[in-house]
Amino acid sequence: MQPGGSQIAPIPRFCTFGPLVVEYDARVLAPRPWTLVQSQWAAALCLDVGPGPLLELCAGAGHIGLASAVLADRDLVQVEADPVAAGYARENAGRAGWAHRVEVRNDRLESALRPGEFFPLVLADPPYLASADTARWPDDPLPAIDGGPDGLAVIRACIATAAEHLRAGGRLLLQVAGPRQAERVGELAAAEFDGEDLRVVDDERAVQLLRRR
Repeated sequence: MQPGGSQIAPIPRFCTFGPLVVEYDARVLAPRPWTLVQSQWAAALCLDVGPGPLLELCAGAGHIGLASAVLADRDLVQVEADPVAAGYARENAGRAGWAHRVEVRNDRLESALRPGEFFPLVLADPPYLASADTARWPDDPLPAIDGGPDGLAVIRACIATAAEHLRAGGRLLLQVAGPRQAERVGELAAAEFDGEDLRVVDDERAVQLLRRR
């Protein structure tokens, strides 16, 4: 049986991602090498965000949060709605020797966390493309890239979840579709978060850091 419980699955693929060897298949969003920037940044932030496990939302195959946790020597909670991706997240934690320090919750953002659970740092790589733009990426699983009509539907859910479960002063480290979307995200999050930094890869890819008030 394959990760996620499917009887028949595409051939597994493997890639190196920072300190990890990541397994996934065509049903799961392939790891992008540039996203290691998010993992390394998260690990560096762990030096001053306070104790406790990291939280990763929209974890996919788990590589971004797992690399962060391994680099920072932290425990990790991962939330992923797709059972296949969640299965790979568990497999990859085991392969890294981190299974005892990772909890993968195969659930939706709205129900995966319990009242009173708080974290010092939340990472997320949500689907952030507008639905009309997803045809540009035909090889990617649609649920992993489709962020709704304006590209912000899942980002809004990530902001709401982080606002509820981050400690005061905690950070949200979020992938966004470049600086233009980052500006919009800053506006959406302004009631609960202060913008702290933005690392731009190109016009369509960036990592945004927000601080919980």
